[in-house]
This record gives sequence, C-alpha cells and structure tokens, in this order.
Amino acid sequence: MANKAKLSFWDMWNLSFGFFGVQIAYALQSANISRIFATLGADPHQLSFFWILPPLMGMIVQPLIGKWSDRTWTRMGRRKPYLLVGAIIAVLVMVFLPNAGSLHFSTRLFLGLNMAMWFGLFSLIFLDTSINVAMQPFKMMVGDMVGEEQKARAYSIQSLLCNAGSLVGYLLPIFFTWIGIANEAPEGVVPDSVITSFYVGAAILIACVLYTFLKVKEMPPKEYAEFHGIVAESEGTDGRAGKDDGLLKLLTKAPRTFWTVGLVQFFCWAAFLYMWTYSNGTLAANCWGIDPSAAGATASLEYQAAGNWVGVVFAVQAVGSILWAMVLPKFRNLKTAYVVSLLIGAIGFVSLFFIHDKFIACGAYFLVGAAWAAMLALPFTLLTNALEGNPHMGSYLGLFNCTICLPQIVAAATGGLVLSLVGTQPAMLIMAGAFLVIGAICVRFIKTK
Repeated sequence: MANKAKLSFWDMWNLSFGFFGVQIAYALQSANISRIFATLGADPHQLSFFWILPPLMGMIVQPLIGKWSDRTWTRMGRRKPYLLVGAIIAVLVMVFLPNAGSLHFSTRLFLGLNMAMWFGLFSLIFLDTSINVAMQPFKMMVGDMVGEEQKARAYSIQSLLCNAGSLVGYLLPIFFTWIGIANEAPEGVVPDSVITSFYVGAAILIACVLYTFLKVKEMPPKEYAEFHGIVAESEGTDGRAGKDDGLLKLLTKAPRTFWTVGLVQFFCWAAFLYMWTYSNGTLAANCWGIDPSAAGATASLEYQAAGNWVGVVFAVQAVGSILWAMVLPKFRNLKTAYVVSLLIGAIGFVSLFFIHDKFIACGAYFLVGAAWAAMLALPFTLLTNALEGNPHMGSYLGLFNCTICLPQIVAAATGGLVLSLVGTQPAMLIMAGAFLVIGAICVRFIKTK
C-alpha cells in the first residue's frame, strides 16, 4: 500500500481504550499483592517470591498469544478473540483473589504457607495469565493497524490510557475507605475496601474491553499484507505467518533492536519490581514509623493506612507519567528521551530512602513517573519500527514481553537475599534507582533507523 491511510485520533483512541480497563486490573494487582499476602501472613523476606508468578505467566503466555494470533483470522478479528477471552477470565478471578483471607484457612501446608496463601497464589496465577492474554492484543493491534509515522503517537495514546487506568486502580482502595467502607479487618483477612476495589475494577475492565471489541475492525489478511508490504514465498500475500516459524527460530532472526532495547528493559523492569514489592513496607517504616516485619504489624491501622497511601503515591506516579508522556514527543531523539526519563526516575527512587513525610514521598513518585512513561511508549515504538513489514509482528511482540518478565523473575527470586544484604525495605528502592541508571547507560547500544 503505497500511501498508508492515516488514522484519526479517535481511531487510535478506540484501538487502545480497552487497555484503560485492563490497566485498572493490573494496577490493583501491583499496588495490593504485597499488602494482601502480608495480611495473609507472609514474611517480608518472602514477599518478593510471590512476585515471581505474574512475570512468569507473562513470559509463558504472551509469546504464545503472539504466535497463535499471527495465524488467527476470524470474522471477529485477528487479535480481538484473545482480548475478549482474557478479559472474561480476569473478571472472574478478580472476584475470588481478595477473598482468600475470608476463607479462614490458617493451616500451614507446603513451604510453610497457609491454605489462604496457596489459594491466593493460584488466584494470582490465573489473574496474571488472563491479564496478559487481554493486554498483549492491544500492543499488537497498534503494530498491525498503525503506519510507522503514527506509531509513536498511537503508543503515546496507549500510554495515556494505561496511566489513566493505573490512576483509577491505585486510588480505588483509598476512595472506598474515604466513603466509609472498612479499611481494617481481623488478622489474616483482607479489608473490605480492597475487596470492593477488585469488584469495581472487574466491572470497569469488562466494559472497556467490550467497547474496543465492538468499535475496532481489524484488517482482513490481504489488506493487512498490502498495508505492511508483505510478500513472502512461504506466506503468499495474505500476511499469514509461515508454518516453520518456531519461536526459537524467530529469536535467531530477531533484529538487533530487539536485543539492545531488551537489555535496557532488563534493568528498568527489575527496578519497578522492587518498587511494587517494597513500597508498602518503605512507607510504613519511613512515614508511619512502624517495623513492617514485627509481629502483628500487618494487622495494624498504620500498616493498612500505609497500604492505602501506596495507592496514592502510585497514582501520583501515574499523573507524572501522563504529563511526561506529553513531553516525550518534544524530544528530537528517542534515545535522548529514554536516557533523560530513566535518570529522572532514578532520582525519585533514591530520594525515597531519605523521605519521612508521606506528602513529600508523593513528589518522589512523581519523578518515577517519567521513567514509567518512557518504558511504556519508547521500547514498542523502537521495536515495531524495526519490524515494519515483518509478518511475525505478534510473535516478536510476544517474545519481547520476555524482556519485561525475565527481569522481574530474577529480581523477585533474589529479592529476599538482596533485602538481607541491604537491611531494610527503603534501601531496596536505592537499588531500584541504581538499576535505572544502568538502564540509561545501556540505551547507548540501541541503533535506530
């Protein structure tokens, strides 16, 4: 297709609107998993282990969704069937996960975890799997339907909706506490404010996904092939992936951009895994003056108040990300934008070690939002531009998700050891800042067109 038709703002908005709902679910998970499992009885040195499951499921699921959807052409679309199935499963699991403590399972089982924690673990596995199934099609649809000149803008719109969804998800628990829903519960039971937040988040998720599902019409095979200029011997001219395109084989043919951006991703996502895992304990220790590892601390009003404030600071981070996403297109060079964003985020992380006021902590998380905005938009812009004309776009985007998941798995698996070495949860955020600095240094290895 010599002249690619340009999409309007609202076309690109509709492509990504369902991401708003998916991100609410992801934000509720990110802000509350440590809180939920600490409430169920997990030791602080165990908390990072629970964070292995979400990225592990993403690492398994997203490459498969990419590979399968590259071959899927139905009346409903190419990526949309996976989007809908993932959303439905996510809604069901969001109803069960926060109720793990209400089942009153206190018997200790394998690995010293009680039945409530095992129930929560299996719920978390299904929740993150379904979120990944629902999330990946949005990234792929932008790659499928948006021309190279508009991709940066399309992913910026997706980043905007992503951060807006995060904002809502992070604030739901404190909002429901503010209107009078209980934020305290018996020891081992998740407060009603959190449970209600998951219920409301599930309802918004399915509504937003249905909106995109009904509004977006994906290209049929021949139109897709013409749009991307795909002509291959084994694929004909309809844009379908060939039969011998195994994921490992595709990795060997991946463009250099895949690996160099992936290297930056490794350090960035390890940093944010530490933020999600240790923010609750950091705020409880620095701003509420309690030891989160002390007996009975997680059932205290102070710890649960710190848990609500995690939602507030994460929401401030989302606002910072939204505002910085508007600044990113002003940079003439994407690599410069990437470096500056990560260094600003590093300053935010390191400063949290020294902050003992909950309102000043909001400023630090605002700076962290700059790094988050860059991580959401720039890697996919750089990669999809490098993949233009490749019929395996979905497979590569699925494989690229491993550069998001693997660092989180490594950081989660080693988090307890690192915590033992540095001594406190606030010190873990200094480590997060150091990771972002290393990521900024690695940006120099990325080559662009």
